[in-house]
Amino acid sequence: MPAVSVCIPCYRGAAHLGAAIASVLAQTWTDFELIVIDDNSPDNTDEVVAGFDDPRIRYLKNPQNLGPEGNWNRCLDEARGRFFKLLPQDDLIAPTCLEKQVAVLEADREHKLALVFCARTILDARDRTVMVRGYPKRRSGVVDARALIRQCVRRGTNVIGEPGSVLFRRDSAALAGRFDASIPYVLDLDYWVRLLCHGDAWYVNEALASFRVSVGSWSVRIGTRQSLEYQQFIRKLAANPRFRASTPDILVGKLMAKVNALLRSVLYRVLAMHAVKP
Repeated sequence: MPAVSVCIPCYRGAAHLGAAIASVLAQTWTDFELIVIDDNSPDNTDEVVAGFDDPRIRYLKNPQNLGPEGNWNRCLDEARGRFFKLLPQDDLIAPTCLEKQVAVLEADREHKLALVFCARTILDARDRTVMVRGYPKRRSGVVDARALIRQCVRRGTNVIGEPGSVLFRRDSAALAGRFDASIPYVLDLDYWVRLLCHGDAWYVNEALASFRVSVGSWSVRIGTRQSLEYQQFIRKLAANPRFRASTPDILVGKLMAKVNALLRSVLYRVLAMHAVKP
């Protein structure tokens, strides 16, 4: 069995899928399987995958569209590796991403860590760097689970990062359960929080993943609902006594969620304007 399962759930993602696959195949850590699960796309996703000749690639196509929640959960079901990484179709990982993240979890012999995450580069549709985001004012090392979740509440955003920036043990899924899109915008963060109920995190202060902001990306399509959904998620966390979110934390988080949504809206519009220019 491979050490790592990298799963790419995709839908209408042919434009950037090839780059995502190539970034996985370029890894310095080579003991992995790459599973591409096509959620019944009407585009040429199958042709893009067929263009790569590598026995580690497995292509599956859903007979009917399952949506993000269903397709992400199928990724969990199909994975065989000890470690699991979900890589959205638009995103990339740096050549040393798996090597450095696997090393952290391999060294954690007592399984005190629930996940390892890293800084990430934000790209536009033309692969230009927009910014680099990481855990605020933090060097590489252990991050207490409660402190990390509190930062997500107070900052009104996912400070852990998008799926490509996270690696966790596949058997942890038995503890965390299934992906849940009842609050669509925090589909990934909701899962990170449930993993963090069973251990701390390790942060790698190096941009080992890239998150692409394109006009067709899911995060852009649901942009108008981001603030409301994040506030709903904060209320969900506040109701859980495990995280001890204080009233000031909640109030600051709700305000920051609104500010972040406004800033994202401006950023998406600017990137969309540049995307159509020659």
